[in-house]
Amino acid sequence: MSRASDAVIDVVIVGAGPTGLALGVDLARRGVDALVVEKADGLFPGSRGKGLQPRTLEVLEDLGVLDAIFAAGGRYPVGMIWQDGERVGEHRMFDADEVKEAAGDSAFTEPWMVPQWRTQEILFARLEELGGRVEFGREVVGFDQDEDGVSVRFASGPGLRARYVVAADGGRSAVRRALGIGMTGETVDPKPVLVSDVRITGLDRDNWHVFPPRGDGDGYMAICPLAGTEDFQLVAQFPEGTAVDVSLDGIRKVAAARSHLAPEDVTEVRWASEFRPRAALADRFRSGRVFLAGDAAHVHSPAGGQGLNTSVQDAYNLGWKLGAVLSGGAPAALLDTYEEERRPIASQMLGISTGVHRGEVKRGAATVQLGLGYRESSLTAETRTDAGTIRAGDRAPDTTVGDVRLFDALRGPHWTLVAVGVAPPELPESVHVVSGEAQPTLGTGLFLVRPDGYVGWAGETDGGLLEYVTRLAL
Repeated sequence: MSRASDAVIDVVIVGAGPTGLALGVDLARRGVDALVVEKADGLFPGSRGKGLQPRTLEVLEDLGVLDAIFAAGGRYPVGMIWQDGERVGEHRMFDADEVKEAAGDSAFTEPWMVPQWRTQEILFARLEELGGRVEFGREVVGFDQDEDGVSVRFASGPGLRARYVVAADGGRSAVRRALGIGMTGETVDPKPVLVSDVRITGLDRDNWHVFPPRGDGDGYMAICPLAGTEDFQLVAQFPEGTAVDVSLDGIRKVAAARSHLAPEDVTEVRWASEFRPRAALADRFRSGRVFLAGDAAHVHSPAGGQGLNTSVQDAYNLGWKLGAVLSGGAPAALLDTYEEERRPIASQMLGISTGVHRGEVKRGAATVQLGLGYRESSLTAETRTDAGTIRAGDRAPDTTVGDVRLFDALRGPHWTLVAVGVAPPELPESVHVVSGEAQPTLGTGLFLVRPDGYVGWAGETDGGLLEYVTRLAL
């Protein structure tokens, strides 16, 4: 077992899903010595979380993987409703005009579909490109923490000593359970659901094929082509108490019973699982030097595509804070703001996911995640008496300042001072500066933008700005 006198890793990230890999990428580009450990022998093989919302696309652009994400995926196909082997109507997953309006200034005006396994491959490749590491076959079975760090134990092989640990090991998180942190939640729907990646003949790849219940007690079935692959994702709901058969024969029987497809039209099952939709929120997101992120902290119904997106944004929030404390000399108290900021967001997104599942909330403005922010955070300082549309705590807009696209200036692991119509003051070299004339979106003033793209401080003049910068050791 490693001791405090041994070499210490800055951060051990438990779980190589989208959350753990995104955090690994963010820490690697900050020069933080982080190691991702994963109990499985490889990356998760299924499509499960396949929808990337506009705000997550902005995050992925900053992390340097947007081109690969776009190359690997595609737009959401139009739903085609079938009945008795006939096409009887179309169904759109969301109102495109409403989503475009909700996207506002964002360059991304609709969700993008990429199977989860492919998103993970892309993040993994980016992590390796940055010099980051993943060790597979490393199952965490316990840990001990003290005021200096965390000693992590594994089912096999030597232990590790880390300054911090992040549990990104899913809804059944072993780390969360070892910490004794409970989850409060509910069963969203007691009916079991089959989700599988299959190869199918006899269906076009231009539509998301929807087969409503036939009235004989069975639930719906939907078969969606997965862009960038030859696969379809087949989802089917069953009556409560059903034992779901995830074998090839079992899935063939479901497909044939609920559609015009013949059993042999399902030629291969590449991955399959069964679940019951639930919503749950961890009672805490931190215990000492151990943090919870992603599904380890909040479990969503897949409806509305909020789970993976909220999880990646957990990583994006925590990454810059860990980097600032470990490499930049920021006070350790900065890490307290992770739970302060992300737990309310996760709670809000859980409500939306559950609402979408139950038909109470529409996909659209509520699900793109661009309006989320941290106005109430202790990190937020709004000093203007007459604040404009963009306030401290809000996501910085994707606008132009001078002749520079603001998001291009924000890209990277740094803070950025945006000065519009006001001369920028002298700040540490670590803070990038963008200046230009007053403009409609931002008006006039100074905006200090955090590394995760949210305005931390805003003012008409620089009064109080240096104090804020000094407090965070920028």
